[in-house]
Amino acid sequence: VQLQASGGGLVQAGGSLRLSCAASGSIRSINSMGWYRQAPGNERELVAASSTDGTTDYATSVKGRFTLSRDSEKNTVVLQMDSLKPEDTNVYYCNAHVLRWDGWGQYWGQGTQVTVSS
Repeated sequence: VQLQASGGGLVQAGGSLRLSCAASGSIRSINSMGWYRQAPGNERELVAASSTDGTTDYATSVKGRFTLSRDSEKNTVVLQMDSLKPEDTNVYYCNAHVLRWDGWGQYWGQGTQVTVSS
């Protein structure tokens, strides 16, 4: 299973960016799929994740500014980030909890840098 992430970059405060992630490989189903972020020296933290029950969890700091969209048929998620703040600067990682044909696995995409200038 591979997670291919794209998007990110440099934007001024108040601007918008979009992160996309696509899962591929031996996938039977995906339980949860979303985005985490990690700053140097810090633990990786949830940004937003979508579950198969239709619920989406957001970090308190991004509620109302970020929107996660999931296409379960295509195994993709898109994180629309609006009203970005300098404190959103981080490396963002796509995550998926995948049921393969031989069991469950937790997968991470390559990190993508998001930098918000003040």
